[in-house]
Amino acid sequence: MSERQQADSIERRSGVSLWRQIADRILQSIAAGDFAENAALPPEVALAERYGVNRHTVRSAISALVQEGVLRAEQGRGTFVLSRKRLSYPIGARTRFSTGLQGQTSERHIVLLASSVEPASQRVAEGLGLARGAEVIRLETRGEADGRPVSRAAGWFDARRFVGIDKAMAQTGSITASLARFGIDDYLRQSTVLSARHADAADLADLDLQPGAIVLVTVAVNVTPDGQPIQFSESRFPAERVELKLSAL
Repeated sequence: MSERQQADSIERRSGVSLWRQIADRILQSIAAGDFAENAALPPEVALAERYGVNRHTVRSAISALVQEGVLRAEQGRGTFVLSRKRLSYPIGARTRFSTGLQGQTSERHIVLLASSVEPASQRVAEGLGLARGAEVIRLETRGEADGRPVSRAAGWFDARRFVGIDKAMAQTGSITASLARFGIDDYLRQSTVLSARHADAADLADLDLQPGAIVLVTVAVNVTPDGQPIQFSESRFPAERVELKLSAL
């Protein structure tokens, strides 16, 4: 087996389906610049030989990437790279969805999917400096850029301090604008914890992903300039569309 074949070999006992592994390898090649935008992928036969699988498995991987908006298939011509660039989302002292993607997309907004009042779990209470079980408002949101979902988040706020923040969010489509209605004109990122995992059923549906896709997860606390915690959040980003760029907090 050649060096290239060894590098492209598929782990058959990894627990991840073969077609998903191939889709991820193709994504990695696109991200590495192996294929320019609008470039044609190698034929299915060549990809099957390269990865040591049958053509049906390759076809499943390509079909998934077509649905995810990474590739386009043209009858009789082949499969082409639709876009090779992921969005770069900066995480720093002032992390904002809209301004973070400015210059990379022409349109971006946040959709409020659901809201509720619930008792704070241990980690939410610790993040917000509240007693466990204290009432918090939970906002479920999805960030969209140029018509595509690029983030899915849950945010928690002290229910006593932020009565009506759900209505503000529904009206403004912005966490920053919603907080401004409560007299908070600036806020800072106190901490961010990063991880990655396979998308669960909710992620697949809300982010329009295929089974086996990877999401990047951030768990964060935002505070006022004088250090008062105002938001605890957990956000998920589809790894095939978004990369996280860390700067000093």
